[in-house]
Amino acid sequence: MSNIDPTPGYPPYDQPPTGGHSADRQAAARRTALVVCTVADVAAGLLCLWIVLYLLDANQANAFVEFVHGAANWLSGWAQDIFTMDTEGLRVVLNHGLPAVVYLLIGHGIAARINRA
Repeated sequence: MSNIDPTPGYPPYDQPPTGGHSADRQAAARRTALVVCTVADVAAGLLCLWIVLYLLDANQANAFVEFVHGAANWLSGWAQDIFTMDTEGLRVVLNHGLPAVVYLLIGHGIAARINRA
């Protein structure tokens, strides 16, 4: 008889399974937390990308720039015109930067809470 495990990752028949439902729940919680973090990071990334494209005066007729602008406006719709500055660049930074920070804080906070549960 050899010491090679024919089914790696599975417990042998003569031993009880380890982990059980608790390990499955922890793995599911980790995956859920990762999804929440990823969604929050993508949302914040799109908002920051729009800020950078705007400040660098990107061609707004470009399809990619239009997509990023539309996504950023949709994501920051609840925060539009919170700040009404005379300087357009500062207004864009504040009105899109605030939602980016909020998405990061809330998303990572929810993910941390899911991981602790």
